[in-house]
Amino acid sequence: MAEAAAPVAPSAELLEWPTKDKRRFLHAVYRVGDLDRTIKFYTEALGMKLLRKRDIPEEKYSNAFLGFGPEESHFVVELTYNYGVSSYDIGTGFGHFAIATPDVYKLVEDIRAKGGNVTREPGPVKGGSTVIAFVNDPDGYTFELIQRASTPEPLCQVMLRVGDLERAIKFYEKALGMRVVKKVDRPEYKYTIAMLGYDEEEKTTVLELTYNYGVTEYTKGNAYAQIAIGTDDVYKSAEVVNFVTQELGGKITRQPGPIPGLNTKITSFLDPDGWKTVLVDNADFLKELQ
Repeated sequence: MAEAAAPVAPSAELLEWPTKDKRRFLHAVYRVGDLDRTIKFYTEALGMKLLRKRDIPEEKYSNAFLGFGPEESHFVVELTYNYGVSSYDIGTGFGHFAIATPDVYKLVEDIRAKGGNVTREPGPVKGGSTVIAFVNDPDGYTFELIQRASTPEPLCQVMLRVGDLERAIKFYEKALGMRVVKKVDRPEYKYTIAMLGYDEEEKTTVLELTYNYGVTEYTKGNAYAQIAIGTDDVYKSAEVVNFVTQELGGKITRQPGPIPGLNTKITSFLDPDGWKTVLVDNADFLKELQ
């Protein structure tokens, strides 16, 4: 009986593709229990703009896209409201989103005045000088507020907890071409964080991965869905991801190709911790916005 052929290793050129591809964070997708309530809070308290809204009655859901600048150039949030569903389980794995602002104290005042829940008063981080605060939105999603004199991208972080930080770092480097822009170990608080992205954290959105000593698994809940990242070639990108999942874990959940009716080409996959990423064709995405 003939032995099964070993999988063919991809070419060096293909493995280098993620670092040469034009990639950026497009949006984070998550579910909310009252779309208008969340839009009101994000625009009035957090200072975001409502960029677009769409209702899909035949599929019983509505979407709203909000951020601090146009989707062509900024990272935004994509809120999903499923008809008749008023609450979701955020789980223990999702951490927070972060907003950079020149004056955390003033932003906290504004949020409190609009009925926001301040869970950490503004002040310097322990053992540092950066001023931060934490607030919760009406659905219980946490936002970290970070004081920065200026930033081209106020919506600056998505924080997720992982069970094996080194494995997660390798996955995002190899599969998505990200690089570690900062890593901090805090043994006194029993956690390590790694910031990964396509530029320095002051210049763009980063993924903040957190490892809590000894914790290897988290619940995902059904609230947070995924992040979307732009690519110039979903087919080539999916080929790389498929190879990396064989080495490090995770799996492709949607083979590359156009979305029926929309024709935007995408592919989606889970990382080794089960966090979902969608890769979206850059040219198709811009057409969709028009």
